[in-house]
Amino acid sequence: MDWIKTLAAAPLDALTRTELVLPQQANHYGTLFGPAALSLLGETAYLAAARFGRQPVVMAAARDIEFLAPVAVGALLHLHARVARRGHSSMTVEVCAALDADPGAPPQEVLRACFEMVAVDAAGHPTPLTARDGRLAPPPASPTH
Repeated sequence: MDWIKTLAAAPLDALTRTELVLPQQANHYGTLFGPAALSLLGETAYLAAARFGRQPVVMAAARDIEFLAPVAVGALLHLHARVARRGHSSMTVEVCAALDADPGAPPQEVLRACFEMVAVDAAGHPTPLTARDGRLAPPPASPTH
């Protein structure tokens, strides 16, 4: 099973997924409803952060949210997340989404956002991120989120 080897070799600080935009996610214009789009972006950020940290995480903030173009029902939406910053107990995850392109055409970016994700313990309190494989710079010396 070559795909399992590919999955094991994938970088831990990035994640890509594809979603089909369904009618129940649409607004009255037949395009992806803003809150549904934000949900897809947030879920993708969570998956990337949980995969990178290998510990429970929660979303602390969402910022720089951009709806760049409408997304029609039936569209294939490719979401890509990457851990852009690692702190003491938090990380910044950037997420972008692009429409599936016709052969020979460049993909069209339609959504973009940035999320702050925080590692938490069993009681839900911030906890230090566990050591990683060095793909990102180590956390700062001073304890900041």
